[in-house]
Amino acid sequence: MAFRRKCVILHSQKDKTMVQEEINIQTLTGNEDIHVGYSDNDVVIIDSIQKFAEISSAHVSMSAIAICTSGKVQGVMNGKKIELCQNQVAVIPPNTMITDLMISPDFNLKAMFLTNALIQSFLREKMQVWNELMYIHGLHVISLADDDMQFYTLFYEILQSCFNKPADTLYRTDVVQALLRAAILGVCGAMRKVAPPVGDTTHAVNISNTHFQRFLDLLNSERNKHRTVESYANELCISPKYLSFICKKNSGKTANEWITEHVMEDIRYYLRQTDLSIKQVCDRLGFPNPSFFGRYVKEHFGMTPMQLRKTAGLYLPSDG
Repeated sequence: MAFRRKCVILHSQKDKTMVQEEINIQTLTGNEDIHVGYSDNDVVIIDSIQKFAEISSAHVSMSAIAICTSGKVQGVMNGKKIELCQNQVAVIPPNTMITDLMISPDFNLKAMFLTNALIQSFLREKMQVWNELMYIHGLHVISLADDDMQFYTLFYEILQSCFNKPADTLYRTDVVQALLRAAILGVCGAMRKVAPPVGDTTHAVNISNTHFQRFLDLLNSERNKHRTVESYANELCISPKYLSFICKKNSGKTANEWITEHVMEDIRYYLRQTDLSIKQVCDRLGFPNPSFFGRYVKEHFGMTPMQLRKTAGLYLPSDG
């Protein structure tokens, strides 16, 4: 299938220089190239995103679930190559950087973007399943069987009938969100079926450990992620040693590795995709001073912050 590489098409009105796209409720509902089926303060439903897919890269600040309805797309999601084809579902965690998009001419999809607070509200006691699939197994693309695709097509038609009701219809938002919760639970079930099997009951208990899930929640919700393991442990009311133990047991990575990965993604985003000064990025991410920030970037990326900023469009592996 033929692909075409897309260039950024969004420009500032003032100087016509290219800018990177931040995907959140405001940019989704404010873009005339996107057909929004429904939106409120916590969720945006997209009927068609074909024109919007013409950007080359984007920072997705919300959780997203997208079904490819036609064509094919390839790209890099937080440094990992992904491919999404017709009748496949992509599940994207918040604070995700998507780059190097290449799409087929007939590509299109339907998607819903949700705040982390709404995801947690929907999943409640099943939030550990979501985190396990997202962060432990790294399961982001699944295929739907024909009957599953037919089910979600009918499901979307029901949602559409709710969208078409007047905005002041009594309990309209509650009904829509109840249907969306059912859809997300269905996606979790489909992901659970294709996820790697849980090894033993001890591992299963560790997977459901609420401290580990709360640690992941903190990493996804905090802007200032550059904190010590001790700081996170104190917020969770556990010892740093125990936090590292449960992280390693549940995911194969230490707490410090989790923190470093998230900090590096934030550094990569703010330096490459925004016009914030290096000092502003340093302050925003919680580093004590630019000198310390520069050493951190040099250690993890093998170059200075200014050099990293100039490599926009290139992917640097995490082990830099």
